[in-house]
Amino acid sequence: MALQAIAASNSPGLFDSKFISCRAKVRVSVVRCSVPLSSDGPAIGLAERPWKTSDARLVLEDGSIWKAKSFGASGTQVGEVVFNTSLTGYQEILTDPSYAGQFVLMTNPHIGNTGVNFDDEESTQCFLAGLVIRSLSISTSNWRCAEPLGDYLAKRNIIGIYDVDTRAITRRLREDGSLIGVLSTEESKTDEELLKLSRSWDIVGVDLISGVSCKSPYEWVDKTMLDWEFNSNGRVGETFRVVAYDFGIKHNILRRLASYGCKITIVPSTYPASETWKIKPDGVLFSNGPGDPSAVPYAVETVKNILGKVPVFGICMGHQLLGQALGGKTFKMKFGHHGGNHPVRNLRNGQVEISSQNHNYAVDPASLPEGVEVTHINLNDGSCAGLAYPAQKIMSLQYHPEASPGPHDSDYAFREFIELMKHEKLNA
Repeated sequence: MALQAIAASNSPGLFDSKFISCRAKVRVSVVRCSVPLSSDGPAIGLAERPWKTSDARLVLEDGSIWKAKSFGASGTQVGEVVFNTSLTGYQEILTDPSYAGQFVLMTNPHIGNTGVNFDDEESTQCFLAGLVIRSLSISTSNWRCAEPLGDYLAKRNIIGIYDVDTRAITRRLREDGSLIGVLSTEESKTDEELLKLSRSWDIVGVDLISGVSCKSPYEWVDKTMLDWEFNSNGRVGETFRVVAYDFGIKHNILRRLASYGCKITIVPSTYPASETWKIKPDGVLFSNGPGDPSAVPYAVETVKNILGKVPVFGICMGHQLLGQALGGKTFKMKFGHHGGNHPVRNLRNGQVEISSQNHNYAVDPASLPEGVEVTHINLNDGSCAGLAYPAQKIMSLQYHPEASPGPHDSDYAFREFIELMKHEKLNA
């Protein structure tokens, strides 16, 4: 009736059948508060909010403070912040030992929707310092899911944060370079304390390999699942004994070698070359690993003592150690390469591969001696992505041919390593 009176007084003739039809669609909602109010208005005994509020901070060494929500473990952790452009594969990233000492920021905004499973792990534990994402999936939808991402991180004491502007942080890292940061869920710590902590720690010159390498030699006995039996047409039908130096090796590197028929002995990063020769390998693999290659001179010496005797294959950290062992220099990149979509040109055949990469250091090709060939370059910045030195039976790649996560464009590198060992056997 009140609506009819207003319509009649303000707009004569408007209150017709058409207006009545519109009025019939109006809905009135009544909100009732179940929490008693005090005389001056505020609720007595505030009910818990149905949403999570900011309870974590990422403090960067440049002084910027980013409020976020936490998941996984609680506490305070320092690390180097890097961004990864992979669209998927966060579980492989979490378990990649090359991320030791680093906070990984995923540029893909939606993370956690497939949960985690125990078939995709690249090592026996999580080595990264923390995970930074934009949006945490509230549910999982994958038939292989064993548990949610948050529960997985909590059990492994890894701090994760979400609802933070990852795009803005990524732009800052691209402009200013990788930054040291502190993740904290502890309210008792002031912003000034966290900033001081971020500025008192450095990843350069730190031996991170010793913390991720195995402690004693072991044999790789896991069978390669059918899912990994691809690109097998190039197999030579022989069995080769390979010693793999564990600087932070990923399981799928071992799976790919095994799928090509290799019998693999994994040895610690400090394993003497003299002990390696007792195994009588047909070839030696120097694996990926975290941090600064200049911080592990003992590994460089081991590589020097192995070169020239059997074919060797270096991947990522192994590639950098080979560069130093040959007399070259390595340098820290501005923000590194982290992702599954980096274009690389194979200079030998002109083909372009989409590659999976994870490194903050690179080999300076100008510092390498005569006879060392740059075989691959990164098309984003022109950096050295592969080396060969036929005189000493050396091949190496700065990126990950096993591609976990990532494309399989570079899987042929394992076949080339097999061919090197086969050629050496024929000419022994």
